[in-house]
Amino acid sequence: MKPFKRPSWQPLAVGLLAIGVLVLAFGGYLNPVAGALLRPLEPVQVWLNTRFLAFQTLVNAPADTANLQQENAQLREEVAALQTQIIALQQQVTEVEILSALLDFARAQPQNEYQAAAVIGIDPSPFLHYILINRGSDDGLRRGMPVVSAEGLVGRIAAVTASAARVQLITDPSSLVDVRIQPAEVDGILAGSLTAALSVEQIPVSVSLQPGDLVLTSGLGGQYPANILVGQLTSVRQEATALFQQAALDPVTDFRRLTIVLVITNFRPLDVTPLIPDPAGSP
Repeated sequence: MKPFKRPSWQPLAVGLLAIGVLVLAFGGYLNPVAGALLRPLEPVQVWLNTRFLAFQTLVNAPADTANLQQENAQLREEVAALQTQIIALQQQVTEVEILSALLDFARAQPQNEYQAAAVIGIDPSPFLHYILINRGSDDGLRRGMPVVSAEGLVGRIAAVTASAARVQLITDPSSLVDVRIQPAEVDGILAGSLTAALSVEQIPVSVSLQPGDLVLTSGLGGQYPANILVGQLTSVRQEATALFQQAALDPVTDFRRLTIVLVITNFRPLDVTPLIPDPAGSP
C-alpha cells in the first residue's frame, strides 16, 4: 500500500490564501464580516471589562486613598503657610502705613520731639482707661508727657518704669483736658467717663456751636501743647437754667486699634494746682 502524498501545491495555496486574507483585512474589506461575527460577543466583552475595572479599582483603592490623603495634607500645609505669609505681609503693610502717618504728623508739628512706642497692653477694666507702651525712663520718658497717634491726641503718661509706661487715655473718667473749639474760638474742658464717652463742658451759653466743629487742645493749664487735634462735636446740649452748655465729642483717635503711638518728649507739663484759688476762700 502506497503512502498518501499531499499535493505539492497545497502549501502554496494555503500561503496565498492567508496573504489574501491579510490583504483584505488590512484593506478594511473584512470589517463588516468581523463586526457581524463579533457583535454577539459584545455583551460578554462589556461585562468582562466592567468586572476587570471594578477589580482594578478595588485593588488600587488603598494606595489611591493613601496618596490622596498625603496630597491633601501637603496642600493643607501649603495653604496654612501661604495664609501665614499673607497675614505677615498685611501686618507689615499696616505697620508701614501707621509709621508713615505718624511721620506725617511729626512733620506737621516740627516744634515737638517724639519717641515712637508700641502698644503692649490695653486696660481690661471698665473703670480705668489706659494703655501700656514699650518705652520707659531709659528712653527719656517722664510722667505727664503727652501721647499722640497719627490722628490726634491719645492721652498722657501716668506712670513710668525703666522699660515701659502707662498712658492715661483722654477717655478715662479722671481725665480733663483744656480744649478750644473751632471756628467759635471758645474754650472748654474735655472730660472722659466710665463709658469712654467724651464731652466738652463749661462752654458759655452765649456761644453758637454746630455739630462738626473741630476741637483742639488749647494749651491752657500747662498739661498739653496747643493745637493738637482731639475730635469733632457731634451734638450740643443746653439747659434753660444752666450757666454753661455741653457738647458730645467724637474723637479722631480710634482707641481700640492703637498699635503705635508717639510721645512728645520735649514737653514738660506744669503743675498749676497750687496757683488755683480755693473755692472755699482760703488763700
